[in-house]
Amino acid sequence: MSKVVKALEIETLRKEFSGVRDLVVLDVERLDCLGNGSLRTSMRKKKINLRMLKNSFARKVFGDLGIAAGSDSAYFSGMTMVAYGASSISELCRELEGELLGAKTKALYKDKVKVRGAIADGQSVAFAVALKMPTRLEAISNVAGMVLAPAARLAQLITSPGATVAGQIKQVGEKAEAPAA
Repeated sequence: MSKVVKALEIETLRKEFSGVRDLVVLDVERLDCLGNGSLRTSMRKKKINLRMLKNSFARKVFGDLGIAAGSDSAYFSGMTMVAYGASSISELCRELEGELLGAKTKALYKDKVKVRGAIADGQSVAFAVALKMPTRLEAISNVAGMVLAPAARLAQLITSPGATVAGQIKQVGEKAEAPAA
């Protein structure tokens, strides 16, 4: 490959991955064309992109973009495919795991596709850890719950004495009505 072609390919990869901070690195060494087509089709339906990369180009481009994939990274050895495009790393990992371990497709991908790891916000993360990370909406709801919990507790404390007094007045009123009946 000439220097001009290499430069064009690297520039294309830079443009493609310029806004990407979350991705999953896959080992697809034994994947046949049927499995490759099936994986790409199902991921495309979920708006997840798959891209085969030359390892030297991937290291260079990701290094330039500030994504932690150094020259000694085990992620980029052998045939490498990256998956990217979901709204969060957790969603991306869940979709990939669902496809790779699904009841209908498990036999097709077994021992052919292996997950090497994930990169979340430019940092290497184990795939199992990335699976457990909350999605953006889950994180927002957790924060909102933590913010609103003290306010709910405060409202409960303020209304509690009033409810107690109202209950006591009701009991006194019921006692007064009982002899009259």
